Amino acid sequence: MAAAGDANALGRYLRARRELVRPEDARDTGNRRVPGLRREEVAFLAGISSDYYNRLEQGRDRNPSEQVLRSIARALRLDEEATAYLLEIAALRTPRRRRPRKPEKVGDGIRTLIDSWPLTPAYVHGTYLDVLAANSLAIALSPFNAPGHNAILAAFLEPEMRELHQDWEDMTARLVPYLRSVVGADIEDPRLVEIVGELSVRSERFRTLWARQDVKHKTTGISLLRHPQVGPLELHYEKLLLPGTGGQTLITYHAQPGSASEERLRLLASMNAPDQAAGGTPAATDHPRGPGHPTTR
Repeated sequence: MAAAGDANALGRYLRARRELVRPEDARDTGNRRVPGLRREEVAFLAGISSDYYNRLEQGRDRNPSEQVLRSIARALRLDEEATAYLLEIAALRTPRRRRPRKPEKVGDGIRTLIDSWPLTPAYVHGTYLDVLAANSLAIALSPFNAPGHNAILAAFLEPEMRELHQDWEDMTARLVPYLRSVVGADIEDPRLVEIVGELSVRSERFRTLWARQDVKHKTTGISLLRHPQVGPLELHYEKLLLPGTGGQTLITYHAQPGSASEERLRLLASMNAPDQAAGGTPAATDHPRGPGHPTTR
């Protein structure tokens, strides 16, 4: 990740995406010393001069028109989300004046709602994937779903997450573009700098995925888990943005009705029912980091 204050976010994004385009999509597929497309090939496909495109990548021209940017997006084979991200980056021409960030809090109504779902694991994360609230079954599914953890830090840094997720490679490949999509083009926020900095130092896989600058807001899909108590689970997830919260997202999981995964999910819920009775549901949504669970900030 670039250091805070680096003004050439547009150039870094263009370069990263250019290197991912297949050479066969260019005019020339001869001997190549660079991955992806050359700068002049992008310029040709976009219908602009090579010199102008070079200035954009090098940060010497920061005022491209929307028409030029959309032409470049087509040359780079960007989808709708990636094109919107490109336009957003180009719009950030001056540093933002930052106000102190207020702690993110989940409303009582949402807490009550997720606690009322005894067979539906559910939790809420904030803008930077910090877990803010969770019901008991979500925590039973994984202790890293408890408030006080961060979803992306846990996914890459906690060995238990690799054991839990049979599809760990696919899951992490989805999570990084998802983080970019929820954060947007403003990558200089101190919390994001902290998270990306730690992951970049400690995880080679994260560094590789982050460098691609993929953007994808995937809101539904399937997670393949191998739970230590109940065995394999195939769970469908949904990610629902909570209006008026500044970026909080509700994550829910459910199994196909009548499936073995549904039976195992019911078993997991029943195994954790005594804890709910003893501790009460409110404790489930304000679950502190326990001793035995590594800390993720």
